[in-house]
Amino acid sequence: MSTEPASGVVAPNFELPNVGVGPDPLSLDRVVQRVDFAVLLLLRDYHCPKCKNQVQTLAEQARQFAELNAVVLPVLPEPRERAADWQEQFDLPFPLLADPEKDLADKYDQPTRYGKLGELHDLLGRLPESVVLDARGDEAEVVYTYEGESPGDRPEVETLVAEIEQLQETFVYDCSLVDC
Repeated sequence: MSTEPASGVVAPNFELPNVGVGPDPLSLDRVVQRVDFAVLLLLRDYHCPKCKNQVQTLAEQARQFAELNAVVLPVLPEPRERAADWQEQFDLPFPLLADPEKDLADKYDQPTRYGKLGELHDLLGRLPESVVLDARGDEAEVVYTYEGESPGDRPEVETLVAEIEQLQETFVYDCSLVDC
């Protein structure tokens, strides 16, 4: 597991097809207008059982993220039709984004393994990555990255929630705008 605090790094923008809750397509600009935090889950593959388990576990905890004014954004590196099949199977209470060209994965440097061989097929090479974005400013910032070192290496729900809670606690109000 590799975690990297990346405070201050502007999050790469995106607009992807959304087969879950919310507008279609969904852009980061739209997310920034509606929530304080976003958790990007850069998934491996349509067939990945650990990816399926992760999104289902997060779906069970969706209320916890909503209470923190955060949204979970799973990104499946597959065509829209395959993402729609996932949504039909799991009835996720948050957006589910399709990234068939893996553009977002490239923008966020999603890890892969096995060199050129791993690039041939997601199931072999692509590893999971979780990214927490702070959307409270003018632009979203990458504030936490968890890069999986194996297909099953993913952060626990509690870890992601704790990262967001810590960000909320460290927020400094501008006392010229808010009665402190």
